[in-house]
Amino acid sequence: MAADIAKTNTAAGQAGRKRKTFNFRIVLAEIDKTFFAIVIILLVFGLIMMFSASYATALNEEGDGYFYLKRQLLCAGIGMVGMFLASYLDYNFFFNTKVAYLFFMGSLALCGITAVIGDETAGARRWITLFGIQFQPSEMLKIAFIFIFAFILSVNFQKFENSWQYCMIPFFVIFAVVFFVLLLQRHMSAVMLFALIGITIMFASGMRKKYFWIFIAICIGLGAVAGLALIIKGGGNFSYISERIQSWRDPMSDPSDKTHQTYESLLAIGSGGWFGLGFGESRQKYMYLPESQNDFIFAVICEELGFFGGFAVVLLFVLFIMKGFQIATNSRDRFGMLVATGITVQIGAQALLNILVATNGFPNTGISLPFFSAGGTALVLQLCEMGVMLSISRQNIKRSTAKAKAQTEKKAAAEA
Repeated sequence: MAADIAKTNTAAGQAGRKRKTFNFRIVLAEIDKTFFAIVIILLVFGLIMMFSASYATALNEEGDGYFYLKRQLLCAGIGMVGMFLASYLDYNFFFNTKVAYLFFMGSLALCGITAVIGDETAGARRWITLFGIQFQPSEMLKIAFIFIFAFILSVNFQKFENSWQYCMIPFFVIFAVVFFVLLLQRHMSAVMLFALIGITIMFASGMRKKYFWIFIAICIGLGAVAGLALIIKGGGNFSYISERIQSWRDPMSDPSDKTHQTYESLLAIGSGGWFGLGFGESRQKYMYLPESQNDFIFAVICEELGFFGGFAVVLLFVLFIMKGFQIATNSRDRFGMLVATGITVQIGAQALLNILVATNGFPNTGISLPFFSAGGTALVLQLCEMGVMLSISRQNIKRSTAKAKAQTEKKAAAEA
C-alpha cells in the first residue's frame, strides 16, 4: 500500500523545497460524511460507556456519580469546536519550517519540564498542572511528532534516492530526543507508540527500501543494547516492566496484588458472555477493577454489552482505520498523505494495544482507548486531529469535484 500511496503523491510538488511562508487559508468544500459519522459514533458511544464505567468511582472519590461525565462532556464540546475549526483550516498551514519545528520543539520542551516538575504518580511524571488544568503533554507531542515527520519526509523526498543522510540522520535525532524525554517520564508505552507511528510514516513515504531497512536494523540493534543495559542494572527505574510481563504470562499468579488488574479485567470480560449483563450492570467497576473508566474501560464494555458490544467497538475502529487510509491514499499531496497516515496509525495502534491489554493479549502498557477512556485533554486533542483529517478529506473532495466538473465541461464542449 505504501508504494501505491507514494506513486499517487509523487507529483505533489512539495518534495525538495522548504516552505517558509505561512499558508493560512480557509477551505470550503463538502465534508467527508462517512468519516465524520464514524467519529461521531465513536464519540457518543465512548461518552455513554465512560459514564457507565466511571459512575461508581466518581461517586466514591468525588461524591458525584456524574463527575467524570460532566468533565468529559465539557472537553468533548471544546474538542468539537476544535475539530470544526481545524476541518476548515488548510492543513498545509503546518507545512512550514517555522510552524512545524516550533510546534515540535515547544511540545518536546513541555514534556521535558513535566519529567522534572510534573505531577508524580507511582514514580512517573507524565502529567502537569497549568492554570489549574492537568494534562498530559505527550498527547500534544504525538501530533507534533506526526507533523514534523511528515514535513521532513515531504521536503527532502527527492534527496532520498541518493543521500542516505536525509533518510536516517534527522529521524535518529528526533527519535533520540523524544525517547529520552519520554524515558525521563517513565513512559515506556509512549516510546513504543511513537516508534510505531514514526516507522509507519517512514515506510508510507516511499523512501528507498534499502535505507528504510538499514534504519530499522540499526534501531533494533540500539534497542537490544539498551535492553541489555537495563537487564545488567537489574531494571533500574523500569523494573516494573518485568512484573507486567509476568502478570501477562500468568494473570492468576498473584490476583490479590501484582496481577490484580489483569485478573479483574479478564473476570469482567468473562462475566459478560455473549450479550452482557446489561448497560450499567457491571459489577467489576465497583472498586474491583482499577482504572475501569480509563485504561480498562473495554473490559467494562464487554461485561455490560457482552461479546457483541466488544465486537462493535473493534468494528468501529476497523472502519476508522480503513477510512483513514482511504483519505491518506486520496490526498492531493505527500504531506497530507503522511499526516493522515500518522493520525490513523496513532488512533488505530492505541485502540489495538488497549484492547490487547484488557484481554491479556499484551502486557499492561497504560495506553488509553481513544474516544472512550476518561481523559479530557486527550479527547480534545484527538478531536482536533479528526479536524485535520477532515481538512485533508475536504481538499480531496474539492479536487475530485473540480476534476469532474472540468471533464463534464470538456465533454459538453466536444459535443457542441
